[in-house]
Amino acid sequence: MKNIVVSGGTKGIGRAIIEIFAQNGYTVFTCARNQDELNVLQEHIEWKYNVKCYIFKADVSLKNEVMAFGNFILKTADKIDILVNNAGYFVPGDIHSEEDGVLESMIETNLYSAYYLTRSVIHNMISNHSGQIFNICSIASITAYDNGGSYSISKYAMYGMTRNLREEMKDKGIKVTAILPGATLSASWEGVDVPKERLAKASDVADVIWSASQLSNQAVVEEIIVRPQLGDL
Repeated sequence: MKNIVVSGGTKGIGRAIIEIFAQNGYTVFTCARNQDELNVLQEHIEWKYNVKCYIFKADVSLKNEVMAFGNFILKTADKIDILVNNAGYFVPGDIHSEEDGVLESMIETNLYSAYYLTRSVIHNMISNHSGQIFNICSIASITAYDNGGSYSISKYAMYGMTRNLREEMKDKGIKVTAILPGATLSASWEGVDVPKERLAKASDVADVIWSASQLSNQAVVEEIIVRPQLGDL
């Protein structure tokens, strides 16, 4: 039985990733802030796919809670096959005018959560000389745009961390892949007056992650850009 870890798994891209890997027999480990939503997810995944879904309530902006989730995983799973650092959020704004504290909040949630969760579990992968890490970056990781603000800063940093981790891990049997979605129908776009056809589906991102996970040990997809067919918003 293979294991996948997905941070922020109750909605959007994280939920879609869990669905496709559970459908293919993976045991799931995930965290989120809302216990009720975690309970609903667990019941759905275990009933629909007949696999185990382990849930853990955690605010990933807090280091101690991320580390607690990591410890929970290591106590429960013998081997970690896939780690998806997905948790994050978006607040629009400009660097010169956004509210004080937005940068710190974005870095804590979008970057530090991935950094600490990776550090918590990666030695399990190293000891097994196998595994793959997917970091959910963003088009904002490589493209500057108005109203990107601190979100773009945090995602540029996430992309940089991913590329550096790839270099560190390539001789240890661990694959590292950056996923750079454009506008995707997820919680970040709730309430925005944009036609659905202008957004990629969360399942599209999940599908490319599944495909990238199926390569031989001799190959890795280092990064994947997934944009809406009609282009960026």
